[in-house]
Parts: sequence; C-alpha cells; structure tokens
Amino acid sequence: MSHQKRNLLRGSNRAGATLRMIARRLASSVLLLCIMSVLVFAATQALPGDIAQMVLGRDSTPEQVDRLRSALNLDAPVWRQYLIWAGNLLQGDFGVSFVSRQPVFDILQTRLSNTVVVVLLSFLISIPLSLVLGVYTAVNADRVSDRVILFFGIALNAMPEFVLALLLVLLLSVQVFHVFPGVALLSPGVSIWMQLPKIALPVLTLALLQASYFYRLVRATMIDVLASDYVEFARLKGMPRRNVLWRQAVPNALVPAVQAAGTIFAISFGGVVVIEYVFAFPGLGTALADAVGARDIKVVQAITLTIALIFFATNIVTDLITMALTPPGRGGVR
Repeated sequence: MSHQKRNLLRGSNRAGATLRMIARRLASSVLLLCIMSVLVFAATQALPGDIAQMVLGRDSTPEQVDRLRSALNLDAPVWRQYLIWAGNLLQGDFGVSFVSRQPVFDILQTRLSNTVVVVLLSFLISIPLSLVLGVYTAVNADRVSDRVILFFGIALNAMPEFVLALLLVLLLSVQVFHVFPGVALLSPGVSIWMQLPKIALPVLTLALLQASYFYRLVRATMIDVLASDYVEFARLKGMPRRNVLWRQAVPNALVPAVQAAGTIFAISFGGVVVIEYVFAFPGLGTALADAVGARDIKVVQAITLTIALIFFATNIVTDLITMALTPPGRGGVR
C-alpha cells in the first residue's frame, strides 16, 4: 500500500471515529437532558404553595383559583403535566411568566445574551492569563515567584464569589479607587457593548475565579510534560530551551488544558448566579434567583434547562477540539 493511500485510510478512520464520538455524545446528551427535565419538573412541583393562588393573590375567590388551575393544567395528574410541558418545549413554547406575564422565551433571550457577554469577556481575560501564569510558574517551579502566585491562586479559589465581588467593589469602586461602577445596572434599549464599563467588575470577578483554578491546572500539566521522556530527549539533542518549551512542552499540555477550559466555561453559567446578584446585573443568574423567589416556575424550568443544554453542548465542542489537537495514534476522546 502506498504512503498516500495509508494517509487517506488513516484520515478516513479518524473522521469515522470523530463521527461516532459525536453520535455517542449527542445520544448521551439527549438522554441526560430528558433525565434533567424530569428532575427539574419534579423539583419545581415540590416547591411549597399553590401557584394559582400566588398568581391571583389573596383576594381571589376559590372559583377564580379553580379556573386558573384548570387553565394551567394544574388539576391534571403530575405525569400528564410533565408530558404537556415537555411537548410544549419540543415545539419551542416555553410558556408565559406568571409574574411579568411576558413570554418566557423573550425573558430568556435577553438575559442569556447578557450573561453570555459576561462569561465570554471573562474567558478572554482568564484563559491567556492562566496560560502565561501556568507556563511561567511551571518553568520556575518551587521558586519564590511560583510560591507567591500559587498562594494567591489558592486564596482566590477558596474565596466565595460574593466575598471576592465585595472586595473588588471596595477596591475599585468605593474606597481605594473610583474606577468602575459598584453595580452593573444596564440602561434599557442600549446595547451591552456600549456599556462595558458597567460590567467591568462582574467580568473581572468571574475572570479571577476562573484563572485561580485554570492556571494551577496548566501549571501541573506543564510540570508533568517538562519531566517527560520526549522533552528530556529534545534537551539532550541540544534543542534550544525556548524551542523545547514552546514546540514540545506547551502543545502537549494544551489537550488537558482545553478539556478543563471547556468545563470551566460551562460551569461559569451556573456559578455566575451569585456574581450577578451581587452586582444587580440583569443576566441569567438574577433572573433565576428572582424566579425562584417569586416561584415563577416556567422561568425557573426554562433557565435551568438552558444551563444544562449549554453544559452538554460545551462538552461536545471541547471533545471535538481535543480530538483535533491530539495527534493520530496518541489516543483521544473515546
């Protein structure tokens, strides 16, 4: 068999493995989403109180409550309520908010776009910062600079989100420096991209939390790679130190780093709830907190499933990037 045919066969096998991986991931994600939808529906059904009574208020009559319960299918068996709700979701119908009387899709669209901007901007800060710090501390492992950076990284990672957010408000808004607004209240009708200074503190808080974990993972991976046989062999061959670092060590440390970055990105959509609440930022997190407080079940269900969908989609994309970065014959995502 010629060299060209072997390359074509190898490429075909790799493409087939990628398609099989995508099919498995999609199938498992659909199954997990179905399970998640059941859990979300059951959790919202377990919340105390009568939804119809809460919507109509205390002055409503029993007849009015019964009519609303019938209109919302609340008098049907739980399993039937779930099937009606799931069927509506499959048709793109998220329902109507009990509190604002707005379509849940409209609420979700606006809040999700705001949260996506915050998460993406924080990612654009934390990922390059983590890579630089991770490589630097790995090369200078156990030196004073490494220990100092590691101390601050662990301290930030152990700090609750609201504590770090309040510290940044005191440092950059209220007490020491007056650089950014202490709250992230956006002006309605104005693009969020025109109001970036208002979201600077939420973005910085989330970026520091992401970097405090991600840089330590890059550091640990780089230390393992620098101690590997192929890096040592490159050194013995007389390859310059800079080439060994950037051509041998860093590319081989990227695969686990990409997987961790994908996980951090997905988790950020759930972890941003506290940060958004502290800064009064109109994002997905504050919408979820407000909906839980008001028992706006349709909004709670839609936001929770959206976060789950983002998590599953991010994992699939991360696996694809990992396979693209993994050289043939070195394994990869199975």
